[in-house]
Amino acid sequence: MAARDSRGSPLLGVHSWHLVQLIEAHSEQLARSLLEKLEHSERCRPFLEKVPREELRHRTYEVFVNLGEWLQTKTEKDIERRYVTIGERRAAQGITLDQLISSTMATKAHLWDYVTKQAGADRPYEFVQEMELFHLVEQFFDRAAYFQVIGYERYHTGHRKPRTKWEGT
Repeated sequence: MAARDSRGSPLLGVHSWHLVQLIEAHSEQLARSLLEKLEHSERCRPFLEKVPREELRHRTYEVFVNLGEWLQTKTEKDIERRYVTIGERRAAQGITLDQLISSTMATKAHLWDYVTKQAGADRPYEFVQEMELFHLVEQFFDRAAYFQVIGYERYHTGHRKPRTKWEGT
């Protein structure tokens, strides 16, 4: 289990923090390569037919470039606010729930593939830090998927109208 600061936020070890910094530094490249993977995925291709490419690139870039903040300082309420809105937007765009979750799972897998290629843990404590990072990333994406489903269902039950513009949300 990861150490926590006085606010209860997880503290990343030196090795884990280095990996997060690599992700953030290469966030544009990661976002572009994720789009290429999604284009070649039978499950995700229909998603790309309904979501503007630039919107999706921007969204994934935003997660990757701010990963340290999402993992260390953002609360569950912050994740809820962001991802309920995204779930509502995707429902309004005609995305099916399986496409929404498939794209989230593909994003998480893409990120973890990158981390495992970059990690190169030589010492046991580095391996432990990678596993702690994996746990935090897993937890973040699980929460994001959960709140997207809530937003998606909320849209379909008519409880709230989605925002029509994606920038800045």
